[in-house]
Amino acid sequence: MILYGLKNCDTCRKAQKALMAAGHEVTFRDVRDEPLSQAEIAGFHTAFGDRLINRASTTWRGLSEYERGGPPEALLAAHPALMKRPVIDHDGHLTLGWGKDVQAEFLA
Repeated sequence: MILYGLKNCDTCRKAQKALMAAGHEVTFRDVRDEPLSQAEIAGFHTAFGDRLINRASTTWRGLSEYERGGPPEALLAAHPALMKRPVIDHDGHLTLGWGKDVQAEFLA
């Protein structure tokens, strides 16, 4: 299982801790330290569409209108912190965020 996020993200830390406590082997990947490849970005965008971009983030608010209008893949390549977090890859099955639905799927 790979958890994609940011090391300073509270939600990512909570998710990793809970997953490990539930017995999952979790590999954490900080998308700032180890940026996503174009193929990974494309796969995430295919799976989640525009939900992949966190429009409530400080990074989003700091972008110009012109930048916000760019393709999501280019935005994520240039600004990894725009990704809604965490993205969890469990044997090719992707989930987005750490809501009750994702928690129920992995912690049951």
